[in-house]
Amino acid sequence: MGTHAPELPINVDDETGVWTTDALPMLYVPRHFFVNNHIGIEDELGAEKYAEILYKAGYKSAYYWCEKEAEEHGLSGAAVFEHYLKRLCQRGWGIFTIEHLDVEKGEARIRLDHSCFVYQLGKVNRKVDYMFTGWFAGALDQVAESLGYPVRTISEQTQCEAEEGCDFGVFEVRPL
Repeated sequence: MGTHAPELPINVDDETGVWTTDALPMLYVPRHFFVNNHIGIEDELGAEKYAEILYKAGYKSAYYWCEKEAEEHGLSGAAVFEHYLKRLCQRGWGIFTIEHLDVEKGEARIRLDHSCFVYQLGKVNRKVDYMFTGWFAGALDQVAESLGYPVRTISEQTQCEAEEGCDFGVFEVRPL
């Protein structure tokens, strides 16, 4: 297995120490630290309740991210959604592949390989990537709205690499 340097721009403010990529401040933390915190909260709230909270927060964050990145890079339409998934891959969340995207209809199918959650947790026979679910609806809704399409979406993970018999994850985005 080969390696390469990060493919995204990282700048560190000399005075504050704040890291930025493109126009947004970032944090750089070890995967085990993040996932262990994630699982600690899940243990206290339950996976279903935590997933509900993360869906709303993730939706809002993805919407905001896509809006800011579109402005920063002069992107529009599907290119914004594609850029969003590219940056998720470049930041180590996993390898996200768009298998289907129709912004006007509010449809997307995203494949996930090498999920950071599955790497940390292994084959636990349940969906562990629920943090990502709201991200795809938020991103697609921002792109659709920027183009004047009235569609609003909902996203669902239909399979996870952590489940027995599954070699990758799948997320489906559809109109509400």
